[in-house]
Amino acid sequence: MSRRTRRNHSPAFKAKVALAAIKGEKTLGELAQLHDVHPTQITAWKAQLVEGAAGLFGAGSTGKSSEPEVDLKTLHAKIGELTLENDFLSAALGKAGHPSARR
Repeated sequence: MSRRTRRNHSPAFKAKVALAAIKGEKTLGELAQLHDVHPTQITAWKAQLVEGAAGLFGAGSTGKSSEPEVDLKTLHAKIGELTLENDFLSAALGKAGHPSARR
């Protein structure tokens, strides 16, 4: 018996199948046969959808992406530090007669 090659389903397909499972209009067996996917896989996608849906309505959600807060004070300090290092190294290279000095 030959094995089926591994398939990668798109997130849209997974969401569609999981939503159909949540609706409950068809059994898992019917959905599995209709979409050519194992019932266990549908159950896993359904669980992922239910688990992830809570994050959409979580407290403090402002619709922004989940990017971490950026501390501008720290970033400006780092920029200043790196600028000083570059100026120092550029001056040192210039004194040494190196052709890549910025002066």
